[in-house]
Amino acid sequence: MARRKLSHEGTLVLDSEGFSKLLGDDETVVALVAEARSRGMEVVICALTIIEAVHARTHKARLNWVLSGLRAVAVGDEEAKAASALLMEAGLHGHKYAIDAAVAETALRQQRPVIMLTSDVDDMAKLCGDRVRFVPV
Repeated sequence: MARRKLSHEGTLVLDSEGFSKLLGDDETVVALVAEARSRGMEVVICALTIIEAVHARTHKARLNWVLSGLRAVAVGDEEAKAASALLMEAGLHGHKYAIDAAVAETALRQQRPVIMLTSDVDDMAKLCGDRVRFVPV
């Protein structure tokens, strides 16, 4: 499988699918994360992504090890308001897209260039516009 090239510096953001695949030791995602780190990119997730990706079969030791290598970005009042504004601008409802909006808001606050590993390019593009580059996973 051909490796996708990432930019120098900046930030790599994982959405729930990207984080789940990293937890599951998916070869492609592990390689993309390793490449990002080798290029000096910070690898981050929205703290809410942990809630969305973890389930009863999640291996706790693996979860803790993976999280130790990432920066989990908290969602406070200001971030929630900004995520709500993204939802309104995109015409999406928080009932279905709340965590996506929080992930998008997290991505938009990071050092550029920002690349997001996501399984939902269409919805994330509605929320982030052209300020984030998306890599489907």
